[in-house]
Amino acid sequence: MSGKVSIEKTIKLASTKNGTISVSKIEEPYGKESGTVASIGISLAGNAEAPDWKVHLPIENLDEVIAALTALKA
Repeated sequence: MSGKVSIEKTIKLASTKNGTISVSKIEEPYGKESGTVASIGISLAGNAEAPDWKVHLPIENLDEVIAALTALKA
């Protein structure tokens, strides 16, 4: 993965001692002219820069993903 990474927010991961959820924006994640993605990372050790798991979501899909996640709370 390449591109410009900016960590926008770090959140304490519930039910863990040191875990974090990191929300980042990655521009050109897969090389020149690839679309910007939101990256959500989980680190059990609390290292937002090197998460144990992560998912990349195209910016164009965020509204629909946010709506689906919001519906889970209902």
